Amino acid sequence: MTRPLHLSAALDSPGRLDAGHYAALARIAERATLDFVTLDDSFAAAPQRPDALATLARIAPLTERIGLVPTVTTTHTEPFHTSIALNTLDWVSEGRAGWLVGVSTTEAEARAFGRRPVAPADELWAEAADAAEVAARLWDSWEDDAEIRDTATGRFVDRDKLHYVDFEGRYFSVRGPSITPRPPQGRPVVAVPVAAADLAPDASAAGRARVATAIRHADVVLLDAPDRAARLTAATELRLRSGEHLRILARLDAALPDRAAEERLLAELTAAGTGVDGFHLVPAEPERDLAALAERTAPALRAAGLLRADYPGRTLREHLGLVRPASRYAAAPAAGATDSRSLAEVTR
Repeated sequence: MTRPLHLSAALDSPGRLDAGHYAALARIAERATLDFVTLDDSFAAAPQRPDALATLARIAPLTERIGLVPTVTTTHTEPFHTSIALNTLDWVSEGRAGWLVGVSTTEAEARAFGRRPVAPADELWAEAADAAEVAARLWDSWEDDAEIRDTATGRFVDRDKLHYVDFEGRYFSVRGPSITPRPPQGRPVVAVPVAAADLAPDASAAGRARVATAIRHADVVLLDAPDRAARLTAATELRLRSGEHLRILARLDAALPDRAAEERLLAELTAAGTGVDGFHLVPAEPERDLAALAERTAPALRAAGLLRADYPGRTLREHLGLVRPASRYAAAPAAGATDSRSLAEVTR
């Protein structure tokens, strides 16, 4: 029996800054039982777009099951702050957060910060890989049962279950531990965009660096490929390099102005031999296209046994069939006795 598709969708709506607009779109996508939605972000001044992470944190209480995956760029941003912000999104959404890793490559963005000059894209993706490694270590730095919250004794945390990450890399030096408890999912789902051309023998340095980041750190790859044959070739190569744990979703334009377009999309979604786990849909007009998806395309896929009728659990990892990772520090031997010092004393 064919496995149900994993589907996601982009909510990007140039010029729309109100959170209510994105909340309405996310609820439509949730009605279609999509795994997650993404929202793009950039440090560029134009086109205007909302802060992706803040917007999805705002709409988290207005949705129930759908995963929320903002683009968060690693350029001009400290990984400690990125990890805390994504951890917060995972808590407010009760385990539905993800992170679409991005970089900033333009001179204008570098000037806006004035902190560093623009760098080559391959260097920025190598830096993004380090940022993802730091974030994962920080999410792991609190063991799952590190919180005590014992009012009678005044003990907030078990100090032996907080760990220094002691990361030393080319771009960052981070001691840790985090200042927030471990996320509900253990680690938010990490997604990396990859193009089929990035896997070609003559791929650019930036493309090779993007693929290396995905292989080391991604739970999900959003794959941009020109056709089915390219999807199959790229997906096969990614699995050979990374293993079967990776979920590969092919980017697919989803302009649905009429029934003929809907039928073309249903044919693309049901085509065999693409090698991917599902599709990341990019609407042309999100309100129109997501409504068509929820009202007609999704029911047709369910009738064909290609889309689940409901969510299998509460977290994004459960939607995607991904295991909840254990903290890499959980098996470390105790270094000292549990004490009742404040969180500030423990983490400074």
